[in-house]
Amino acid sequence: MIISSQKFHVNGLSYTVRSAMEQDAEDLSEIRLRIDGETEHLDREPGEAFIDAPGFKQIIKTDTENDRNLFLVAAVDDRIVGFSRCEGTLLKRFSHKAEFGICILKDYWGYGIGRNLLKASVAWADSGDITKITLHVLETNVKAIELYKQFGFEIEGILKKDRILSDGQYYGTIVMGRFNGKI
Repeated sequence: MIISSQKFHVNGLSYTVRSAMEQDAEDLSEIRLRIDGETEHLDREPGEAFIDAPGFKQIIKTDTENDRNLFLVAAVDDRIVGFSRCEGTLLKRFSHKAEFGICILKDYWGYGIGRNLLKASVAWADSGDITKITLHVLETNVKAIELYKQFGFEIEGILKKDRILSDGQYYGTIVMGRFNGKI
């Protein structure tokens, strides 16, 4: 699915939220690898589940053609600094929902990029056949959890001792969901 581009100016930073395009593939491959090394809030260690440029081109093509998927990027001066993705499924019993995920370069935290990517994703879901958005968030990522709650997400469960971080400790993953009122 493709959405209209939106411009934002927050805390002195101007950026655009738009649908991903195939020419973004190389940048997306590089930024994802960099983001994975900047925080432990995500599922991957740097280099794990690496997606190269052709892999991203295929994902973008699939998401552009599928009305149950949405792939967005945030760009500052045509440089991608973050992205989000909603991925639906073709399985009939789960066709009403999409899984949401987000990545933003650490240098660009605090500029509302996550909020605006989420806002665009929720608006997209609410305007179509997606009646539930789900996500997984590390229990220590309090800022993200609060943001999701502001958009109507509720905690549906906790996966206890779900991941091991660099400190050798186990942490839980919070499962959240948002219903748009159509069901």
